[in-house]
Amino acid sequence: MAAREADAFLVAFQLVNVVRRLLTEGALNAALVPAWLRQRDTNGAAAAAAFAGKLLGTVSAALVVATVLIALVMPLVITALAPGFAGSEALAMAVDDARLMLPYLAFAGPVTVLMAVMNAQGRFALTAFSPLLFNVALIAVMAGLLLWRQDAARAALILAGVVGFAGLLQLTILIARQDENSAAPLRVAFDAEMRSFFARAIPGMVASSGPQLLMVAAAIIASGSPSAVSWLYFANRLIELPLGLVGVAMGTVLVGELSRAVQSGDAAVVAHAESRALELAAGLALPATLGLIVLAEPIVRLLFEHGAFTAGDTAATAQALRWLALGLPAQVLFKALAPAFFARENTTTPLVSILKGIVFALATSFLFGHFFGVAGVAAGIALGAWSSALSLLREGATRFGFAIDATARRRLPGIVAAALVMAAALWLAPLARLHGLAQAAALLGLIGAGVGLYGLLLQLFGVTGWREAVNALRSRPSDLRGQ
Repeated sequence: MAAREADAFLVAFQLVNVVRRLLTEGALNAALVPAWLRQRDTNGAAAAAAFAGKLLGTVSAALVVATVLIALVMPLVITALAPGFAGSEALAMAVDDARLMLPYLAFAGPVTVLMAVMNAQGRFALTAFSPLLFNVALIAVMAGLLLWRQDAARAALILAGVVGFAGLLQLTILIARQDENSAAPLRVAFDAEMRSFFARAIPGMVASSGPQLLMVAAAIIASGSPSAVSWLYFANRLIELPLGLVGVAMGTVLVGELSRAVQSGDAAVVAHAESRALELAAGLALPATLGLIVLAEPIVRLLFEHGAFTAGDTAATAQALRWLALGLPAQVLFKALAPAFFARENTTTPLVSILKGIVFALATSFLFGHFFGVAGVAAGIALGAWSSALSLLREGATRFGFAIDATARRRLPGIVAAALVMAAALWLAPLARLHGLAQAAALLGLIGAGVGLYGLLLQLFGVTGWREAVNALRSRPSDLRGQ
């Protein structure tokens, strides 16, 4: 895809990614699960189902209306997201792509409610798998486009249309697997109960979308520079993998478990859940951060340096990736801290923290981008992420204190040490400049060796063994109480 068409498509796709964070990938779930559990525990299963049915109908109706309205004003929306496109052909391309993607917004509403009800019921497997359908659909069509060559503009339109279809695919799977009475009767109502719920939910939804909103801020700053939006997007896709793993774990398990613990007043279970969340966050984020920094250029070269993506694009994307990776621990820390607020039905504090970070990111990205280009923009985004995380940490410590148990205090230094030793080994390891399958095999072998070394070091430092890690991942949330 040519640079102009790619920038246009990716700006439009940013809008869909924000919707995914706001709704289907854990954000609304964080507000809905505690409300559903409170209804069930206080008024019974029928009341919880009625609440879910009313929410399902109301959210679906509101998002259908929102989809139509946004489609009508899409040129203004794209201009706000990418002011550098104003007056150019890229603006029209981005508007066309975004309008084809918009049906996803309407499907995302009912998908969100059904996923949240399943999470509250402890049915985590399908809700963790459902977001993958979005990526599977896009990958399948992109594979088809590699065989059935199209010009860049037409390929972008085809991919944009598939985005809407992917939302329909998610909804179909969830409807087929839901319990008949889990969200019934279906109705639309904007009564006091719904208004109260949305007043609590919307701030949390925005707060949970912090990483994507930071990338929207980056696109706003970078849209005036050719290819800069694409470089940042491709770099951020590599950040999204570890961030998404932690996000699914926090959204599907931790919110529900913390909500139950907070409602029961069981301080030991709260401390256990918060401690395991911090361990999980550190255990995934630190090796991912250091690995991406050390192996940035070979990873980008292997994945993206094909066709119109040149060696110069690889260098620019790798440079952006290194700076964005420095913000990954902060984004993961925010995801680990936010459920402690959501479980207490406090969504305003995380929102304020993320807004502070966005303002800081815009200011620093504009300043550093002027002097250092796309690397400066990426550095500003990383600083914004740390601003949000540290603000939320300070607020949590002040309001209710984060309870970290003795096990976490013992394990966390070992996790840091293991990640640093792994990074040093990757940096010292020779990696020849190869091509094709040989390049892929060499890089995958090096990454596999790094993962293996990290696991051995965790065991050597007394953090955990492979068997314990697998058992922890397989355990049900209710098992936390007995551990």
